[in-house]
Amino acid sequence: MKDIQNQRDTREVDIQKVGIKHLELPLIIQRKNNSNQIVCAKARVSVSLPRDYKGTHMSRFVEVLTEWQHKNLLGVDIKGCLEKIITNLNAQSGELQFKFKYFIDKKSPVTGYTAPMSYECTFEGIIENDEYKFILGVVVPVTTLCPCSKEISDNGAHNQRAFISVKVSYDESEHIWLEDLIKMVEECASCEVYPLLKREDEKYVTEKAYDNPKFVEDVLRDVVVKLRKHPVVKEFEVECEAFESIHNHSAWAYQKE
Repeated sequence: MKDIQNQRDTREVDIQKVGIKHLELPLIIQRKNNSNQIVCAKARVSVSLPRDYKGTHMSRFVEVLTEWQHKNLLGVDIKGCLEKIITNLNAQSGELQFKFKYFIDKKSPVTGYTAPMSYECTFEGIIENDEYKFILGVVVPVTTLCPCSKEISDNGAHNQRAFISVKVSYDESEHIWLEDLIKMVEECASCEVYPLLKREDEKYVTEKAYDNPKFVEDVLRDVVVKLRKHPVVKEFEVECEAFESIHNHSAWAYQKE
C-alpha cells in the first residue's frame, strides 16, 4: 500500500516534536516496599521529524508503549522505551512522559486510621544529542497557615490547602522513591493533609498548622534547601500554589535550579 507519510516534503521545515498525547494505558510501578502498583497512566510521546519526511508513523508509538506496559517501571527504565521509539521512527531525539495517580496508604496522625492518599506523579525521559535525562515529578497537597493573619488576629488565622509541585532530575544509575520525595515535600508545609481524620486527628492538624505558620515563600524555600542538600538530585523545579481562603486568587511561588 502507498505510504504517504514517507513521501518527501519540500517546505524545508524540521519539526522539533511530533507524536501523540493523552494515550491511556496501564503501567506497573515498583513501590518502595518491593510490591507493585498498577496505575492508569496518560502517555505523551514525541520525536523529531526531519524536513524531508511528510509525516511520522503514529502507530509505531502505540506499538512500543503497548510492549512496555508489561514491564515493572522505576522511572529511569523509560530510557529503553524511548530509545526503541527513536530507533523505530528513525528520529534524532525524543521525549516520553507518563502521568499517573499514585496511591500511598497513609495513617491519620493520632488515631492511626489508614486510608489511601493519591498523588499526581510523572515519569519523563528526554533523549537529545545522544544524552538521556530523566525527570521525576510529584504534586503534593498540603496545608499552609498565614503568618501575617496569625500575628494580627486576636483569634485564629486563615489557612488553606496548597499544592507543592516538584520535578527532580538525577543520573539513571541513581534512584529516588516516590514515597521518599513525597514525604520530604510534606515536611515543608504548615501541616500535611490526610484522607481520613477523626476528631482527635482534626484537633492535631489544626493546632500543628497554627504552631507552624508559613507563607508560600517559606514553603518554597524549605523545599529548595532540602533539594540543594539532596545527594542524588542534580536539577530541580519547585512550584507552590496556595488556594487562598480569604482571597479570590492564589498565592504562588516558583524556583528552578
